[in-house]
Amino acid sequence: MRIELSNPELPLRPQVELDGLWHRYRGAASTGDWTLRDIQFQLRPGELVGLLGPSGCGKTTLLRLIAGFEQPDRGVVRIGGQEVAGPHRWLPPERRGVGMVFQDYALFPHLDAWRNACFGLRRGQDSSRAAWLLELLGLKGLEHRYPHELSGGQRQRLALARALAPGCSLVLLDEPFSNLDVEVRLRLRAELPGVLARCGASGVIVTHDPEEALAICDRVAVLESGHLHQCASPQELVAAPATAFVGRFVLQSNLLPASWQGSTLTTAFGALEAPAGVQLPSPSEADDLQVLVSPRGILLTPDDNAEAWVLGREFLGREWLYQVQCGQGRLRLRLPLEHDYNRGQRCRLRLRAGEPVRLFPAGVDLVAAAATAPL
Repeated sequence: MRIELSNPELPLRPQVELDGLWHRYRGAASTGDWTLRDIQFQLRPGELVGLLGPSGCGKTTLLRLIAGFEQPDRGVVRIGGQEVAGPHRWLPPERRGVGMVFQDYALFPHLDAWRNACFGLRRGQDSSRAAWLLELLGLKGLEHRYPHELSGGQRQRLALARALAPGCSLVLLDEPFSNLDVEVRLRLRAELPGVLARCGASGVIVTHDPEEALAICDRVAVLESGHLHQCASPQELVAAPATAFVGRFVLQSNLLPASWQGSTLTTAFGALEAPAGVQLPSPSEADDLQVLVSPRGILLTPDDNAEAWVLGREFLGREWLYQVQCGQGRLRLRLPLEHDYNRGQRCRLRLRAGEPVRLFPAGVDLVAAAATAPL
């Protein structure tokens, strides 16, 4: 999926560079009400990078800043090494050479599929690429149909064809699969990396679905409240989440209070021995720790006298996903099908022996890892 270098010693110039990017919408309630804060980010040629995070975290705003629909308050946006937004220059969207795929497709209802696909072409520009894209995306034979005569998946393919037809080397996608049914969504997202590779294009895709981002992206940038917590490959995110938020949002891990007693990590649900070589927290942090534990790392046992109870469960095919209320917090547990508990049933929780964990001091980034294997 990545473009190979003919000479590995000469690195390719980043397709997109965001350098110290800050943004605040006009009329914000306070000067501290930033949508994005000091974003540092690079998109490499041939990459598909996902912008992942909860609603309102700044994903779409970041996409709009790259496209040119918004202007940054501070920082610089470069595309292909050229400054397109910053203190010294502003380039409008139509001059950035960027293709955009919107969440609602934004097709022109009065134009048929062929004219929609060719809409971004310059006068006199060869339309053979548009014809090739329609065939590549399974739309050959539908050129004379109007958007209302196409299915949701066909409209999404047409929007992608229109974005790529002018020969753009950069495509931005704003939650492109959110309005599709599950089967079509899974099929289209699996096709996307291959289509971009065939076109020699890089892509940035906005999503709030961790599974989607990990499945198709070369790297994933995790945002929360305007902060970029981590930008790494799916494997790196799973093996080494940089912050507690990444562990909770991306991996659906549980964040538990913990403390060190000698070399033992103590939680409300059991104790874990620190493996050899683990860097222990300083004494000032040792009594104020939080630990990330995966949903498969906590066991559930019926107990009528326990203070935790089952809120509900979901059937995932080969296991159950339980939501458990414990004190003021909720835990996610993934258990084998033989663990069959009902809603409202009281239960006792305990950690699995040797469960891999990652340690965080409250409100601070990763300090130490106590793990026999990656999370």
